[in-house]
Amino acid sequence: MRIVIAEDNALLREGLILLLTSSGHEVVADVAAGPEVLPALLEHRPDAAVLDVRLPPTFRDEGLRAAVPAREELPGLPILVLSQYVEETYAAELLARGARGIGYLLKDRVGRVDEFLQAPDRVVDGGTALDPEVVSQLMTRKASAKPLLSLTPREREVLELMAQGKANGTIAAELVVTERAVSKHIGSIFAKLGLGADDGTVHRRVLAVLAYLEGNGPR
Repeated sequence: MRIVIAEDNALLREGLILLLTSSGHEVVADVAAGPEVLPALLEHRPDAAVLDVRLPPTFRDEGLRAAVPAREELPGLPILVLSQYVEETYAAELLARGARGIGYLLKDRVGRVDEFLQAPDRVVDGGTALDPEVVSQLMTRKASAKPLLSLTPREREVLELMAQGKANGTIAAELVVTERAVSKHIGSIFAKLGLGADDGTVHRRVLAVLAYLEGNGPR
């Protein structure tokens, strides 16, 4: 996988490069400032981009502002966003423009090497890789929606794990239930949210749920 990295912290940037290259990926470019991101992406047309949200010169939202036009210039470009904190507004804006092939991880997650290295694969496959804290805050923000209020505590747990991009087997293992039980919960969730029939595709289910949570309705 060919990857472009945008991260101003030199130590973290080198660590990301080391982790990704040691896992068989190729880092074709690494930049440290917002204005450098889009030109690097357009020049190298990578398989995925790993972008910090806050970059020089203002350390506000340069990474996100680069991600949005990048997805317009390179439709479907898989993007993995890294942030020190949950930038709720930025996460919502990025997801609202299409959740397919999007990841949003807190930088602490990079220290969990196995989990971090799964994220680029997920977004390149068209799925999502959302930090549990991001999912939790987005769900809390939409918790007043009547369909969400109709979910049972267990269904909310399943929904959060689905939004993180986890498959039924993984969800079953984490909740210590059977996969059949998970499938039943998912069926109930979709019925309550009015998201229509499930075709069995994990990514499609996750994207539909995320679209609902962001107020866009089912796709």
